[in-house]
Amino acid sequence: MQKLIEKANTLLEALPYIRRFSGKTIVIKYGGHAMADEELKKSFALDIILLKYIGINPVIVHGGGPQINETLKRYGIVSEFVRGMRVTDAATMGVVEMVLTGQVNREVVGYLNQHGGKAVGLSGKDGGLLLCTKLLQEVVGENGVPEKVDMGFVGEIVKVDPTIIETLEKERFIPVIAPVGVGAGGESYNINADLVAGKVAASLKAEKLILLTDVSGVKDRDGQLLSSIRLADIPSLIDGGVITGGMIPKVTCCVEALQEGTGKAHIIDGRVEHAVLLEIFTDVGIGTEIRS
Repeated sequence: MQKLIEKANTLLEALPYIRRFSGKTIVIKYGGHAMADEELKKSFALDIILLKYIGINPVIVHGGGPQINETLKRYGIVSEFVRGMRVTDAATMGVVEMVLTGQVNREVVGYLNQHGGKAVGLSGKDGGLLLCTKLLQEVVGENGVPEKVDMGFVGEIVKVDPTIIETLEKERFIPVIAPVGVGAGGESYNINADLVAGKVAASLKAEKLILLTDVSGVKDRDGQLLSSIRLADIPSLIDGGVITGGMIPKVTCCVEALQEGTGKAHIIDGRVEHAVLLEIFTDVGIGTEIRS
């Protein structure tokens, strides 16, 4: 009986959050270990389906770096990286688009539908969702002077048209977006999935942006998780070396989303089973919340 009561109490703890977020949109960047482990894939799918059934509108943006690397290796294509971003020539872009839209997107959609959801796969090219221009990456040259590097078909988002997402939400579908955008001439662009998630969240004025990662969140100098960070504190945390390396672009993506109308942003550990539900529906949460 006590275990049954504890289950009831867990549901009651979630009740105010269900009430608060019902009818709201939550954008979730899905990537890392959560996309590779079978149990975590099932856990993620069930989390998303539950959100939809209780009246919350989840929008998923997925990555696919490991799958792209594996396919490029099979084709004998060697990638060059500049500041952590893949230089993408025409041949590489063909593989990237094939993997993201033809393989990974279908797998994510299939897993959601297999477990009782109604998911629809999209790329940024569908309905003019993600309009891009060529990204010129700034680096410091040998003489110490900043210079721009042509990254090939790597895109910078200039406009998000969320009409197709809003249409799918009204019909109770779950949009699943591959991070491929379109240029003014119809050309395809590879885009960082975190950046896509942030821009999509901002365009939808989402209640939350959640980034699933392979770390527990943002940590302080002693390695302790920072459960909450104010927007105003982030520049000093970066300058002071608390937020470093690959966490900087993730936090920057969250900052831009918040500045453009997203309610809150969360960086959480996707290796934890039911990570999305634990972050949204519990009083403590499991990762780092970034708030205005």
